[in-house]
Amino acid sequence: MKLLKIKNKKQKPTVLFCTVLFTAFIFSCGPIPNIQEIEDTDITPPIFTDIRTISENELELNFNEITALVPDKIKITPDTRVEMVKDNRKDTRIFTGTQIPGLEYKVQVTAEDKRGNSNTFIVKFYGFNPDVPKLLINEFTTQGTGKHPDTVELRSVADGNMGGITLYDGTPLNYRVRFVFPNFKVKTNEYILIHFKPQGIQEEVNETGRKDLSAGYDSSANAYDFWIEGGAGLSGNNGVLSLFSRPGGKLLDGILYSNRTSASDDRYRGFGTRDSMERADELAEYRGWRTKDDTIKPEDGINPEDSTGTRSICRNSSSTDTDSKGDWHIVPTRGATFGNINSDEVY
Repeated sequence: MKLLKIKNKKQKPTVLFCTVLFTAFIFSCGPIPNIQEIEDTDITPPIFTDIRTISENELELNFNEITALVPDKIKITPDTRVEMVKDNRKDTRIFTGTQIPGLEYKVQVTAEDKRGNSNTFIVKFYGFNPDVPKLLINEFTTQGTGKHPDTVELRSVADGNMGGITLYDGTPLNYRVRFVFPNFKVKTNEYILIHFKPQGIQEEVNETGRKDLSAGYDSSANAYDFWIEGGAGLSGNNGVLSLFSRPGGKLLDGILYSNRTSASDDRYRGFGTRDSMERADELAEYRGWRTKDDTIKPEDGINPEDSTGTRSICRNSSSTDTDSKGDWHIVPTRGATFGNINSDEVY
């Protein structure tokens, strides 16, 4: 069939593709296609929405529609055997060999819907931790100096495994830095220090066994020391610290600190930036911080203004926890006690 062309004296030939398409529908053999059926055909592949660990041997992958996984295209690294799959639903279950708590894994799957549309995903997850200890954020500095950089201390209130526990400078949906702990056990009343602005020296060792392996500013032989690689420190005056059982898991503890008030400026309820406000809102949504009113405000937080690199912000020696600023005080100069029982002295 020849393409129809229109010419005039001033324009170049123009090909009318729409005429050819229309002609093909009318004169081709067989019935005319049903345009409605073409429009209703599902040509969109499944979309992955979430992954979570259910147990030491079970993963749940969520999709936007009912899917089936291609068995020979499921791969987990580091190498972990796949024992069984329950699919043909939106929440697909993969049963695996025993996962190491807190270890980072990647799972690759090819998912197909009822129409045969398929999509391949590679997603990350952390090994399930069945023994999460009760933990508190116990002491911290945000006004660090060269030799006393920003540090956060955790205190274990019960025995357990730290694998996968995640400390956020911020919150799961809005953070500057997060640290996911490796697999190691702690006992009641042990301390864990996270150094947010390391020197980057070889002696800054992450400790999961002996506590005296690490050196560096404000490291402690009485605590497990961990170092945020490339860390630039915490926000000095306005921030949120939050601790979760795993990335995006259950809230274990949270802190709001700010030297601002609702009257500081007209934008973002006085928090100064959208990020600061959203982090505070998310902490409140998790019920991680008590507020006087229904809406969290900057003045609900701990005021860090009088703190320094050696005047830390800490709980009392018994680590009282009411999820409010009343739990906290600033110690006198050189009164920081990282790796030891908190001081009750007040600046």
